Amino acid sequence: MFWVLLLLPAWALAGLACTRLCLAAVRAADVDTETGGKHDLTLYEAAFLSGGPARVADLTLVSMARQRRLLLAHTGWATVVDPRGRDDIERSVIGAIGPEGQSPIAPIRAAAAAADAVHGLADRLVSAGLAVPAGAGTTVGAGVRQVRLAAATVLALGVAALLMPAQDQMPRHLIALWFALPLVLCLSCLALARIETLPYSPWASPAGQRLLDALARHAGDTGDDRAYLTSVAVRGIRAVGEPDLRAAFAQRGPYRRV
Repeated sequence: MFWVLLLLPAWALAGLACTRLCLAAVRAADVDTETGGKHDLTLYEAAFLSGGPARVADLTLVSMARQRRLLLAHTGWATVVDPRGRDDIERSVIGAIGPEGQSPIAPIRAAAAAADAVHGLADRLVSAGLAVPAGAGTTVGAGVRQVRLAAATVLALGVAALLMPAQDQMPRHLIALWFALPLVLCLSCLALARIETLPYSPWASPAGQRLLDALARHAGDTGDDRAYLTSVAVRGIRAVGEPDLRAAFAQRGPYRRV
């Protein structure tokens, strides 16, 4: 009966992971329901919901460069042309460049992404139910990852139980069936989550994701510059068409959410 000692943690892991995923989905649905009214995303908001603080910094750099208020060289350096920022985020970028007016893009990007102005933007989006709170371990995406891990663990425990020397008269196929049940539970939860809650985003809530989708669909209805910046906000630097401007971001450092 040693296989039962492996079956118990298999069921416990599967049940706990699936319960957490279900609770996360219910919470997401509650927030989604409470997020009423029409909200027109700004470019900064779209950038944050698409790619987080680093995307906001990238969008600001590209926007200022297109307005000739910032020079982004293909060598990866930024030079201030107009030191007057038009909003708090632009002023954060200019402040990150420093008093000398020149700096590599990577530290500018990191400093601007961590600025109070971007944190304030994130807080407003979270309060509006459009963004996922920082460090939230109970999101649908986190729940899906836990269920995937539980499924892999159940499978490993089942294989281990089948490989153990026979200790009783229980047929092997019945042992496999007992382990198949929690595995089916995990796979069923993953299938339902895929149908109901995709896409998973570390930044945007389901309501925020719908607004992003609508913004992306109607980006072409606006002016050329607005459509261009909207594409950068939603897709990132890969939406930048100018080779020199894209080269300027080639050495940018990564931003990881903590």
